[in-house]
Amino acid sequence: MALNTSAEAPLPVGEVSRLIGGWIDRLGAVWVEGQITQLSRRPGAGLVFMTLRDPSYDISVGVTCFRQVFDAVADVVSEGARVVVHAKPEWYAPRGQLSLRAVEIRPVGIGELLARLEQLKRTLGAEGLFAVERKKPLPFLPHRVGLVCGRASAAERDVLENARHRWPAVRFEVRNVAVQGVHAVSQVVQAVKELDELPDVDVIIVARGGGSVEDLLPFSDEKLVRAVSECRTPVVSAIGHEPDAPLLDLVADLRASTPTDAAKKVVPDVGEEQERVRQLRGRALRTVRGLLDREERGLAHALARPSMEHPHRMVDEREREVDALAARSRRVLGHLLDRADSELWHTRARVLSLSPAATLERGYAVLQRADGGVVRSPEEVAAGDELRARVSEGEFAVRVSE
Repeated sequence: MALNTSAEAPLPVGEVSRLIGGWIDRLGAVWVEGQITQLSRRPGAGLVFMTLRDPSYDISVGVTCFRQVFDAVADVVSEGARVVVHAKPEWYAPRGQLSLRAVEIRPVGIGELLARLEQLKRTLGAEGLFAVERKKPLPFLPHRVGLVCGRASAAERDVLENARHRWPAVRFEVRNVAVQGVHAVSQVVQAVKELDELPDVDVIIVARGGGSVEDLLPFSDEKLVRAVSECRTPVVSAIGHEPDAPLLDLVADLRASTPTDAAKKVVPDVGEEQERVRQLRGRALRTVRGLLDREERGLAHALARPSMEHPHRMVDEREREVDALAARSRRVLGHLLDRADSELWHTRARVLSLSPAATLERGYAVLQRADGGVVRSPEEVAAGDELRARVSEGEFAVRVSE
């Protein structure tokens, strides 16, 4: 609504700014298209700042959004990208500055396409289709190589020529399909499944030359990605050139930068293998010779030892030691026997000197009663008793007379 102002009753600049802010608040959220000219994402900050420019009118406006809003498209949006922003206009009255508070950002054109591919990539990755543990190793020398490519294409020529140059005996099972357009996905999926069912196909190459992002879209299709993930046969992706990265590269068991690179990685070079065999043979020969030389030196060193030069010397030395020990044993035993004999004679002499027989030999006699008791006193016998007299040479009977 119009304001009643005059030269005598003007409005302050701050009041005009406040009124403009009120009008803008009533505007509500709008969709705005423009080009990002400045982008600021500070680490740890919760807000992202950017400048949105309209090249047609050379007008720019500042845009702020929460980090999670920008992170949803961060992989495909950068400075210079055209975007569509759903934002609420805001007016900063103290400075008289217009800005936009974005709640959604959408890439325009190729950016939108890349955003959808990025979302599909995250979904398939969360299912584990790109996991490293799912990758199957390629055979060293495949009996037959399956090739899916365009008819009479440069990719087919590069793979066949380079593979046969490396290994002339290599065999191919080729499936020519559409590699772009509406029929590309279905034909490539069917060809991959047919080759996977052939028992003599050891590896499958899916090849295509370079092209735009739109041309390579069939090789990022979800149906093709899932079909390749279900293959029993190892699959090699050779799509486009080095910078190109369709989703097929992530699910394939091996990614080749170009069709030519795929031929090099799948088929071994006969010349290189022969040279490797020669190198291994020479290395083995050097190893065996080194082992023989080392053993010969060890044998010569062993033969040079005294025990090997004069093997009987050790026996002779041990024989002399045994003889010396035996002689020492005989001497020790003789000394022990002599000492024992001397001790025995001394003991015998003491026993004989103390024996009653020695006393009897000197003329003494022992009188014994009939019960065998020895008579020690005259009171122990009476006249008429029969006694036994024991002398040195024997015994005889005696009778007591008084």
